[in-house]
Amino acid sequence: MIKVEHYLKFVTEFDETHPSAIRILSLEKDEQIAILEGLLKDHLLPTIQPTIDELNDGTSWAKLKAVK
Repeated sequence: MIKVEHYLKFVTEFDETHPSAIRILSLEKDEQIAILEGLLKDHLLPTIQPTIDELNDGTSWAKLKAVK
């Protein structure tokens, strides 16, 4: 099969007065993105995996997969 990589774009809004937000915002942009993407992968993927499996059931021409 041929793979086509695609992206969903998420935006996180921070309350810049909150201590946790201040810590995140003090990091380099790459570090911020790595932390946020890690959280999404760790917490969102397990929740949506059953839906991905359901979408793929019975489909032979394309399979949706989450890249970790």
